[in-house]
Amino acid sequence: MTEHLNRLTPRQIVFELDQYIIGQNDAKRNVAIALRNRWRRMNSPEDIQREIIPNNILMIGATGVGKTEIARRLAKIADAPFVKVEASKFTEVGYVGRDVESMVRDLVEQAVGMVRTQKKEEVKIKAEQAVEDIILDALIPPIHGAGAAKVKSDNGTSDVMPDDDGELNQRTRERFREKIRNGELDSRKIDIEVQQNQAPNVGMIGGAVDDVSMMNIQEMIGNMMPRRGKKRKVTVEEARKILLDEEASKLIDMDEVKIEAIRKAENLGIIFIDEIDKVASSRSGGGGGPDVSREGVQRDLLPIVEGSAVNTKHGVIHTDHILFVAAGAFHVSKPSDLIPELQGRFPIRVELNSLTESDFYQILKTPKNALTKQYEAMMASEGVELEFEDGALREIAKIAFEVNSEVENIGARRLQTVMSLLLNDFMFDIPDVIGSDSHIVVTAELVSEKLSHLVKNRDLSQYIL
Repeated sequence: MTEHLNRLTPRQIVFELDQYIIGQNDAKRNVAIALRNRWRRMNSPEDIQREIIPNNILMIGATGVGKTEIARRLAKIADAPFVKVEASKFTEVGYVGRDVESMVRDLVEQAVGMVRTQKKEEVKIKAEQAVEDIILDALIPPIHGAGAAKVKSDNGTSDVMPDDDGELNQRTRERFREKIRNGELDSRKIDIEVQQNQAPNVGMIGGAVDDVSMMNIQEMIGNMMPRRGKKRKVTVEEARKILLDEEASKLIDMDEVKIEAIRKAENLGIIFIDEIDKVASSRSGGGGGPDVSREGVQRDLLPIVEGSAVNTKHGVIHTDHILFVAAGAFHVSKPSDLIPELQGRFPIRVELNSLTESDFYQILKTPKNALTKQYEAMMASEGVELEFEDGALREIAKIAFEVNSEVENIGARRLQTVMSLLLNDFMFDIPDVIGSDSHIVVTAELVSEKLSHLVKNRDLSQYIL
């Protein structure tokens, strides 16, 4: 588990983040140190490992400046389970709100999914061989008695193939195995048996039950019910996909998966709590109403962030070494409005900068997943080549920045609205009017022509939603 982290030095982590996120160097440095500290803790003497607690991070900045993206990319770089929750969700139902422990359960589910996928990949070759045998049995059902083997055809009839050796024609099976691997039989229809879980739909009478608890109840009842096989007539190609997951699941030990997943969640898990400013009390005194609910949520969050044992359907998980990253705009409230105990659990404070016009230009041009590259890829799927001139990118950045300044600053998300308005006509005309092998060049003049009304019209709300 630590081998992957060993290669990720703080500078390497920042370099990886730079591939997708423009600017915000201070935030990148802090999350890089926090991630590297996990490797340092796991490689420290055992007697001190428990004492080293993660430096949880509080990100302060307007929407759309990269707070969520930094945390999500960090988790992907570290191959770590990641969950994002909105703190305001916990206040929606009143004082009790949604169970705050649900975010830890979600993290364990993510970890189980990651470990299960990894284990399935390890047994993929064995599973593929098992699937081939099942498909061969469906294509060439063995018949009792020496001298022949049957090969099922598409119309359901069986062609008897002579067997000189007096045994099941192994050469025929191997020949058909090669055909399956080469895809020559992908369109051939066969009958397969698929395992089905006879889980009934369960409803609860009385108090509200959250979605996760309801899914757990249904899964528990489903596991108690017997599994039944159902015959399906599918193509060989479809059968390979359906059966591969079933056969791989049979080859992995789910108890081992759960143990490893809990260890992964405890040591590598990242929980991103967004909108933490929405649960900050706006006044220091007592009182009631929303402030009571907000402070209640903070006190419920405190033991989770501080370190506690949470029961999940896969086992008990300790949250002591999970990395918590909280974020909020803090336009109305301020970090000091959080209860002191919770403030103390987020010792690292990072303020993210608002995006400039130059940042918008770099966001359009530099990241691996830049919007321009996304549109180029979508149009290329239709055989249309899309090209952005440098002047066009600068004009788009300028307009997006001005619209943010005039209306409401929603950060880089504004670029999606602007790009959509700019290219929607082209996207609609492909492929009926604009055919394949076409070449579209987006110039600064085209951008000004299509988007100038956004800047000129003061009542922008009718254009920007």
